Amino acid sequence: MLIESHKIASHNDDLLKSHSNKLIFTVSEIADSEAIIQKLIDFQIAIPSWALGTGGTRFGRFAGGGEPRSLEEKIEDVGLLHALNNASGAISLHIPWDIPQDHKAIKALAAQHNLLFDAVNSNTFQDQANSEHSYRYGSLQNVNKAVRKQAVDHNIEVIKQGIELGSESLTVWLADGSNFPGQLNFRRAYENTLESLQEIYAALPSDWKLFLEYKCAEPNFYSTTVADWGQSYSYVKKLGDKAKTLVDLGHHLPNANIEQIVSLLLMEDKLGGFHFNDSKYGDDDLTAGALKPYQLFLIFNELVEGMDARGMNHAKDLGWMIDASHNIKDPLEDLLQSVEAIMIAYAQALSVDRKALENAQEENDVVKAQEILQNAFRTDVRALVAEARLRNGAAINPVALYRNLNVRKELIGERGLKTMATGL
Repeated sequence: MLIESHKIASHNDDLLKSHSNKLIFTVSEIADSEAIIQKLIDFQIAIPSWALGTGGTRFGRFAGGGEPRSLEEKIEDVGLLHALNNASGAISLHIPWDIPQDHKAIKALAAQHNLLFDAVNSNTFQDQANSEHSYRYGSLQNVNKAVRKQAVDHNIEVIKQGIELGSESLTVWLADGSNFPGQLNFRRAYENTLESLQEIYAALPSDWKLFLEYKCAEPNFYSTTVADWGQSYSYVKKLGDKAKTLVDLGHHLPNANIEQIVSLLLMEDKLGGFHFNDSKYGDDDLTAGALKPYQLFLIFNELVEGMDARGMNHAKDLGWMIDASHNIKDPLEDLLQSVEAIMIAYAQALSVDRKALENAQEENDVVKAQEILQNAFRTDVRALVAEARLRNGAAINPVALYRNLNVRKELIGERGLKTMATGL
């Protein structure tokens, strides 16, 4: 399904007067609005191929209908999102869920939808069909050298797939760990994992990056081998300049100060990028900004300050991706909402009066510093985000247009009601 530009234009015409009035007020409230709008225009957030179907729980999965049945249809769905918001210009593939059969054809299809390929993701947290060895007791950490070799070889194969598609980074997330005390030797597990990662790192092209995720718990509940940002940092520091830590917002213990983690990793030049989502209890993979919008803003506040301090390009020097998969929403609506929340938090962070905040910090004026941040957070920047979309040829209100065009109904008509996308 394609969304014709004239339908977007018609939608925008209906909302233009109201939008213009809101924009005039917002611009009068926020200094440097034009610069903020331009940064929003440049900012792109990659969509994961595994989030295009309805998610699930350990107890069940309830398909929503019209889910993409192939990699080609997943690309088409991301193309729909990008047409609606012009801020989702890349797709991130998970191998072996989404192995291209014809790389040239897949790249051509992506180009038709103005999409690039973001990081490719390996999968050693599940046993794959026809694999000789099982990952039941871990992959890169496994005490069995043959299992470790199989996991390393898989990651190298993922790199090869990414090269064919024009990707420039590999994301590694490990389910490795233990469920019971005494199950494994922590030191040896670390050493095995590092040795395996070194083999993978050696296979990276010179212009690639390796992103190493961490996760405090699940699927192992006593220990995980890359449990937190410090452990990830320890690995990537030893690997080399091309290795970075990837922060998934749901992969922390309750009340972790993620914004401080982000600041320190950025300062050390070891922050690779983000998997955006939200959580209430654990790794819930809820819509970004649905529960903790102030935390999301505070994270972006540190990102903007840290990137500017290092002279970084906001749009290109870090990896930005959603990792959400809720089980009762239309996945495309969920992703549109996540992109919107991320853009709002980014715009709010851009609107912070940096000089005034720095002065307040230097004077130990705690109240003033809090006021500066909360005033930025409480300022409605949605008109700036919508204006960036409008100038980019996208919809002023993507979710409303998605519903007005009955996109899900059309997809069900094309693909059927009982389809189920690959992924978790």
